[in-house]
Amino acid sequence: MPVSSPRRAVRTDMTVSTIITRLRPAAPAPQVPPCPAGQDSCKALAGLGRAAVFAIFMSEFHDTDASVNRLKSRSRRMIWRQVILRALGGAAAAAALSSLTVVGARAETLHATYSISLVGLTVGSADIDAKLTPSSYTIDAQAKISGLAYLFSHARGASSGHGAIVDNRIAPAAFATIASNSAMTRTIRMSLSGNAVTGVDISPPFDEKPDRVPLTERDKQGVVDPIGAVIIPGPAKGPLIGPTSCDHKIPVFDGWTRFDVDLTYVGQRDVSAKGYEGPVAVCAVRYTPIAGHRRDRPGTKFMADNKEIEVWLAPVPSARVLVPFRVSALTTMGVTVIEASEFHVGDQ
Repeated sequence: MPVSSPRRAVRTDMTVSTIITRLRPAAPAPQVPPCPAGQDSCKALAGLGRAAVFAIFMSEFHDTDASVNRLKSRSRRMIWRQVILRALGGAAAAAALSSLTVVGARAETLHATYSISLVGLTVGSADIDAKLTPSSYTIDAQAKISGLAYLFSHARGASSGHGAIVDNRIAPAAFATIASNSAMTRTIRMSLSGNAVTGVDISPPFDEKPDRVPLTERDKQGVVDPIGAVIIPGPAKGPLIGPTSCDHKIPVFDGWTRFDVDLTYVGQRDVSAKGYEGPVAVCAVRYTPIAGHRRDRPGTKFMADNKEIEVWLAPVPSARVLVPFRVSALTTMGVTVIEASEFHVGDQ
């Protein structure tokens, strides 16, 4: 059930823990927990925060159709700003891997740095600090624009989420994201229990549009949030890299849209980055919109028909999970690649 909140601009210096703890579902539901005590896992992020790695170019987070900006035509500068925002927003997601802590469980720490390129040009980078165990996760990421991209956007944002890994599936508890550009600031806060959404707050809300596919309560059941979607549980035993690495259909709800992400095993590659040299699983990715999306948007159809999306998954051994090492996607503006230049995994 949506919860009401003042529709005022949100300060961009808010910490993610502040965003999460301000979510109070109206219906009886578990309170969204803040970050675990003693962890600096909900720090403010200087990034672009739409955390939906598998739908990186479908975001309406900075939609110029929103009430804050009703321009019907876009200059080339605006088009490039949209492309950069979506590429970097996806990077924060691809980067939003996980930080997990469970008392008595062996934890893996992960620090990764990703480069982001659009049509071969570097437009930014993302940094991840994570901890992973087989039974829980907390996720933070930060991203920044660099080079010529800075001329088109000064956007900032933050993303965070945490939950459990139960019976080889992701069970999120909370998700929060905040993003700001020169036109607006938007926050999304969501709580979940048993893979069902128990509370959502979006401020400011998205405009009602006649082509928006209605969301039902059923669309909010049996789902994971965008950050939880980037953690791929591996088999309990045996090698993490293999055909089972990509044997996943991920039902994602990001607060306003419901979509499926289907992974299909393509093969295995060897990669080399600072801190990691070894195999990754190569998965083809298909995006299927279910509800909440705008059916008449050209980008929706383009991405639904897009067969040129791929993710490479790297192992985090003792946590028995895989996380993105590289994401590539064909867009209407060319190919965007988000790839790790550093990938350090170690015990905590």
